[in-house]
Amino acid sequence: MVPPPSDSVPAGREDSYSLAPSLSPHSRALTPRGVFCNRTLNLRSIRAIGYDLDYTLVHYRVTAWEERAYDHSRENLARLGWPVSHLRFDPTMIMRGLVLDVERGNVVKANRFGFVKRAVHGTKLLDFAEQRDAYARLPVDLADPRWVFLNTLFSLSEGCLYAQLVDLLDSGVLPGPMGYRELYERVRDSLDATHVEGELKAEVLADPARFVEDDPETALTLLDQKNAGKKLMLVTNSEWAYANAMMQYAVGRFLPEGDSWRSLFDVIVVGARKPDFFTSRAPLFEVATEDGLLRPARAVAAGKAYFGGSAGQVERALGVSGDEILYVGDHMFGDVHVSKRALRWRTALVLRELEDEIYALEGFRATEEKLTVGMAEKEQLEAEIADARLRLQRRRKGYGPAVTEDEGALEARLEELRSAIVALDAVLGPMAKQASELLNDRWGLLLRAGNDKSHLARQLERYADIYTSRVSNLLHATPFLYLRSPRGSLPHDPALLPDVHSGSADIR
Repeated sequence: MVPPPSDSVPAGREDSYSLAPSLSPHSRALTPRGVFCNRTLNLRSIRAIGYDLDYTLVHYRVTAWEERAYDHSRENLARLGWPVSHLRFDPTMIMRGLVLDVERGNVVKANRFGFVKRAVHGTKLLDFAEQRDAYARLPVDLADPRWVFLNTLFSLSEGCLYAQLVDLLDSGVLPGPMGYRELYERVRDSLDATHVEGELKAEVLADPARFVEDDPETALTLLDQKNAGKKLMLVTNSEWAYANAMMQYAVGRFLPEGDSWRSLFDVIVVGARKPDFFTSRAPLFEVATEDGLLRPARAVAAGKAYFGGSAGQVERALGVSGDEILYVGDHMFGDVHVSKRALRWRTALVLRELEDEIYALEGFRATEEKLTVGMAEKEQLEAEIADARLRLQRRRKGYGPAVTEDEGALEARLEELRSAIVALDAVLGPMAKQASELLNDRWGLLLRAGNDKSHLARQLERYADIYTSRVSNLLHATPFLYLRSPRGSLPHDPALLPDVHSGSADIR
């Protein structure tokens, strides 16, 4: 399997990280550091930009963080007497965008319509018949509590541990009685305890270099936006002590000497309780001292840090609202979905895995072109088979326009066409299998489910105005760029298809 999102610049790719990305939707080559646009966004019209902290302004080394989260959670369960000491975190078992079916103990990948394209029970891949029996009439509906959407990188440890524990539950070694839903709740509680009790964050604070990937360009990105007149805000669920230390490590040490990371932001909100922060109002406290002492506050004032409160208070303090604000975060629901739905803020999703996905696509480009040519040829052969079968049917039944060929000639032609498809499938099959295993040999690409868009891609299109792999990619976009979305396509739109008769592409 391909490893999870890179924790450092891949060997041989250093130059591509320093180049400004091509933002044109018509550019032939995809750019891993690009900013991709679903809905046209004029950055000049944005008056305020808000940021999440974790996996947004601070990017963690995914495997290091998730392995420790997994270990702490496993240890919590072991203290309850569960036989889990032999389990180990597998970073390739789960990826963002998968869905847990807590009624059946399955992990599934769905397409944009919610139809399951691949399913695993515990850690065992379901075969076609098993998957059809389970999901042929059951699309994924995220409004139903049976489905748990793994929509952030923090979900990797959760999904991995749950899948492994399903195997143990099936084997009868876990305490019971307990069903798959109850099992998930125990996993969730164990992971929540890991975060709430602060064990993992204490490790991060003690050795940030182990867990945090440096990106010096993030500081310059924020400086550009601040000096362009944008009002900046930090809105995070983390507490003050952790947020302050992480922002100093990830941003503050890359600022000009004497500058503080706090000076970049007009408003700082910690303990925000997202997504409730966007839809309700909580008590507001000012962070009165550097060590995090809180005192009650009536309203948000620019230039200060707060605990709690609401998005409405921030809007009033900054004198901005709605589509004047761009909010940038990594959580599909807690950052992007709710701020878009409730407040009509413009939204940007940080999708760190996007870089590896684009590298995989670019590496497969030559094979993909051959596969496209071959599939066009196969479609033409299938159309000829359909036509020959219809003419043979009319010949035998004696109706419709006169058919000049006799039955023997039509049957011979059908056999010839079927043999051609069998031969073509022998060539295309390995290519198609390779395409389905890009990035991850079990789940494939993050934003694809077979030939269709994945359920994650559908959420991305619906709620994120733009998306990118990291905040510092906005450095190349500049605070003044007009980002235009590509023209939406429909199946009947004109397309530039390969000429399968031209001989211009050799798929073999």
